[in-house]
Amino acid sequence: MGRMRSDESDEVSGELPEYAERVLDVADLIPSGRVMAYGDVAEWLGEGGPRQVGRAMALYGGAVPWWRVVRSDGVLLAGHELRALAHYREEGTPLREASRAAEGHLPRLDMKRARWDGRPPETDADAGDAAHI
Repeated sequence: MGRMRSDESDEVSGELPEYAERVLDVADLIPSGRVMAYGDVAEWLGEGGPRQVGRAMALYGGAVPWWRVVRSDGVLLAGHELRALAHYREEGTPLREASRAAEGHLPRLDMKRARWDGRPPETDADAGDAAHI
């Protein structure tokens, strides 16, 4: 796809490393209102792990819906909490209210309800077809 880096261009080609490109492609697939954990993305790709995905997102994720690739515990990305929270509220992403002990009283993602498993979202027609299978 040849997506350009958001910070500085590669000295030779101006393109992202192949693994980062693949990570960003997955981030682009995540539907509005849903999330995938870093480890989920690595599992989807069949390569790397949560740290590699996190690094790719930190370096190159500004051009994709970065707020949809998250920590598996649902804690909002440090330093980007309010920006992410605005996106989650706009998209209707399921959240859990913060406990009084939570730093800044920020909610967490409700991972049980918000996590996307990589399957295309069902339409009403698909749901009806699935019942007949």
